Amino acid sequence: MTVVDSPAPAPTAPPPPAVGEPRWERPALVGLLAATAVLYLWRLGDSGWANAYYSAAAQAGARSWEAWFFGATDWANSITVDKTPAALWVMGLSARLFGVNAWSILVPQALMGVASVWLLHAAVKRTSGAAAGLVAGAVLALTPVAVLMFRFNNPDALLVLLLVAGAYCTVRAVETASWRWLALAGAAVGFAFLAKMLQAFLVLPAFGSTYLVFARATLGRRIAHLAAALGAVVVAGGWWVLVVELVPSGSRPFIGGSQTNSVLELTLGYNGFGRLTGDEVGSVGGGAGGGWGSTGWFRLFGGEMGDQIAWLLPAAVVLLVAGWWAGDRASRAGLSLWGGWSLVTAAVFSYMNGIIHGYYTVALAPAIGAIVGIGATALWRRRSDPVALAGLSGAVALAALQAYLLLTSWSGTFAIVVLVLGFLAAAGFFFSPKVFVPVALVAALIGPGAYSVATAATPHSGAIPSAGPAGTGGFRGGGGMGGGMGGLLSAPTPGAELVSLLRSGSRTWAAAAVGSNNAAGYQLGSGVPVMAVGGFNGTDPAPTLAEFQRLVADGRIHYFLGGAGMSGSTGSDAAQEIAAWVQQNFDASTVDGVAVHDLTVGAQR
Repeated sequence: MTVVDSPAPAPTAPPPPAVGEPRWERPALVGLLAATAVLYLWRLGDSGWANAYYSAAAQAGARSWEAWFFGATDWANSITVDKTPAALWVMGLSARLFGVNAWSILVPQALMGVASVWLLHAAVKRTSGAAAGLVAGAVLALTPVAVLMFRFNNPDALLVLLLVAGAYCTVRAVETASWRWLALAGAAVGFAFLAKMLQAFLVLPAFGSTYLVFARATLGRRIAHLAAALGAVVVAGGWWVLVVELVPSGSRPFIGGSQTNSVLELTLGYNGFGRLTGDEVGSVGGGAGGGWGSTGWFRLFGGEMGDQIAWLLPAAVVLLVAGWWAGDRASRAGLSLWGGWSLVTAAVFSYMNGIIHGYYTVALAPAIGAIVGIGATALWRRRSDPVALAGLSGAVALAALQAYLLLTSWSGTFAIVVLVLGFLAAAGFFFSPKVFVPVALVAALIGPGAYSVATAATPHSGAIPSAGPAGTGGFRGGGGMGGGMGGLLSAPTPGAELVSLLRSGSRTWAAAAVGSNNAAGYQLGSGVPVMAVGGFNGTDPAPTLAEFQRLVADGRIHYFLGGAGMSGSTGSDAAQEIAAWVQQNFDASTVDGVAVHDLTVGAQR
């Protein structure tokens, strides 16, 4: 009998050849991440509660799972913060594990910063090599506003980490036309929505267009993959919104920042299109002409934004254009992704008429870092071409000039040194490019690096932090001290007598105060729940006067602290009505400089 061998299985396609990892890359990456960790963790506790508004919500989440899920500012669940709560979930879990203290709240932000640098390096490396990835990571690590926000407890740290993760997944998706990687990118952006709402979606045009242009698949498949990714965005970001909308309003905290107790209103109004138009019901303050400063592209270079983000912005513009000319398909895909990210985000920040602060620009830092890394590497590979050398030289000169302009108000002598060093490197490229590469890197990064170190050395607190050393402008600190009322943007620190008084009661809320920062300061200092009447600005209808009166009649609130807070906004005046009713009907005593009304005694006037 003849035996016939069965045919061997068809060989699978071999994996793409691995790009050789330079021997210096891993030690350099470890060094970069270690240095970043030191910069972001050094003297972190000096900032105390940092943003007391979010620290109080983390404290509440450590005490109550309901408060943790909804993002309530106290564990009796009166009202939520005016954002979706994903960042609070991280802080609340950390506070449950390690106790409620400054380090348990701030360390997660620093670790998110280190992870963002690592992910940015990994994403840029895949399109442009190890050197580009390291440069991108270094630029992000040393951007002053990034140092600020990765040492602070606003939602921006988690937002940036998730968006960089989404960009990494998009790069992977483009490489193999993978719908799975693209869906992961969509899920990352969707979860970023749960950190800071619609701002997360500013990267979607860049992610989608890059995949549509550069993924190697039929047009129909690419469109189908994008539809799947969009579905992932909706599911990852929408499930929490759906749950909140389905829960009866009487069974959850009031949605802070809204006027109708609706997370949809908050998403589309106060934190949504209102940021673009300036029509934000409940907002107080604003800049020139009733808005938030002059609009236009130059907004990013001056005012409260320039020294936060603009250090390498002019150089990035040059490197984006020149890098596209010099790069291959992979680097152009990278520039498309990061360039689109930066263009859309910069345009929105430049022209939005509603509430905007300088620290928002941290969302630009990863894209600027990536563009600098990719563009500089693409030009370096064509350094035999005088045009490429001119691009590198011009980028370095612009970086030095921009640093000089930003440093003059801090240290004129240092600014001149940076300018001379940068111009020396820019000229040196035409004579000995390899010799002047280290000089160029130092010239480009020493300005923002020094400003970043100064930022890390300066404690920051309050609602509107600003990068830079003390005394250079912006809102660096400002937590109210010594038992004063605090204010809209900073939290009071209660004295020992007031703390003892607040701890002596056993009501649902030890006290109530107008404005979330006032309530947060008293709550963090005493460790007992304090109701934030009117939410962050004191302009939310939570509670109404009738609801507050019912709570007082039921004996659920012990004290009322301070006065009526801010007025003159377009929001609800319920908080002012409540404060007026308390002042008219309950006697006040002064404890540690704070007016205290005891709502449980019958001494009504």
